[in-house]
Amino acid sequence: MSSPTPTPLLSRREMLARMGRAMLASPLLNLAWMNIAWMNMALIGMSCGGSKTSSTSPPPLTDDQFLDEIERAIFLYFWEQASSTTGQVKDRAFAAGNDTRTLSSIAATGFGLTALCIADQRGYMASANVIARVQATLSFLLQMPNQNGFFYHFVDMNTGQRANSSEVSSIDSAILMCGILSCRQHFQDQQITSMATQLYQQVNWPWMLNGGGTFSMGWTPEGGFLSGRWDTYSELMMLYLLAIGATVNPIPASAWQAFSRPSLTYHGLTYITNLNAPLFIHQYSHAWFDFRNKQDAYANYFNNSVTATQAHKLFCLSLASQFSDYSNNLWGITASDSVNGYAVWGGPPSMGPIDGSIVPCAAGGSIPFLSSDCIAVLRGIQTQFPKSWQRYSFVDAFNPLSGWYDTDVIGIDLGIMMLMAENQRTGFVWNTFMKNPEAVAAMAAVGFH
Repeated sequence: MSSPTPTPLLSRREMLARMGRAMLASPLLNLAWMNIAWMNMALIGMSCGGSKTSSTSPPPLTDDQFLDEIERAIFLYFWEQASSTTGQVKDRAFAAGNDTRTLSSIAATGFGLTALCIADQRGYMASANVIARVQATLSFLLQMPNQNGFFYHFVDMNTGQRANSSEVSSIDSAILMCGILSCRQHFQDQQITSMATQLYQQVNWPWMLNGGGTFSMGWTPEGGFLSGRWDTYSELMMLYLLAIGATVNPIPASAWQAFSRPSLTYHGLTYITNLNAPLFIHQYSHAWFDFRNKQDAYANYFNNSVTATQAHKLFCLSLASQFSDYSNNLWGITASDSVNGYAVWGGPPSMGPIDGSIVPCAAGGSIPFLSSDCIAVLRGIQTQFPKSWQRYSFVDAFNPLSGWYDTDVIGIDLGIMMLMAENQRTGFVWNTFMKNPEAVAAMAAVGFH
């Protein structure tokens, strides 16, 4: 999902001077930076023995205000680290901004399109500017290279051309479609509606089945279909539901029964999971599809993600004897950067080179499932480790034991935090996406009730 590109271990750049210059050009940035600077000044004042009088210390942020600060900062990423002409969003960028890389991921663009809906709803940016960016993005996607409506995982953000010999990705195309369909329902704009529908209807879903009952993970022009399949419970639910609900080139509803649903019991908690995948598999489909108070023949998947999050917290706490930083208010490991590059790690069961690092989007992407616990983690990170909070909210990962802080943020990791924060606050993404009749039809067809 996220880019496997190793994170460059570069020195942090001085943020205040750059932010000061940029504030002059952007009212949105000015507002967001004022909010962030106010919090930082408060933290500095407390750490330096500054005055604690009401005249210098702001009142504590409510949970809603705190989540709004996170969303505002993340929106800056999706606005600034995307091409203003193509709308394609960078896979990753420096946490302090001022990044010149041009590698984009279609999944980051899918999250970015949804972020634009949230920003418009909340007034983070003038509607006319947001609508123009969405129109530019969809228009460019209609011209981008694709195979049967599926897009290459990584592309150059300025040209849309395939990058790094990447595959045509089924799951990343699904994330992109979720963003496209969110825009179709939120913006009352005929051009957006038409282009979004065209992009959805051009996907030839049966083609990606490659003659089987489950989806291939992708295709390359050099080798054809990848051998791996989406055949075991994971973030795949959105892929199958988008395909089943499609009005053009759908797959049969019976495909919903084709993937396996292994269960795990951990510390008395039993839930469906994938024994070789990190926590984000319990988050991504839930960012758009509203599984609350619904179940099929197998599970209530929202409650399943609640249990998975509880189990993950217990798993992290079980590591406290090895990594003293893990505690009740500091936990969370999912696929992310590490000091040695990109890592797929987490548990239960334990996987990857766990070293005591903290990945903010582990808790951030699970906010609706375990809200008090997850918000407490994010508050604790911001307060105890101020270097973890930069221009676009939290760095992708850091290690309190070694003092390592990532220099990057990753688009999809920021995206899942922003969408889930908004879903916790208002349910906006759920409510918007579920206005798509295809989503409703798909869930009914596979037996949700």
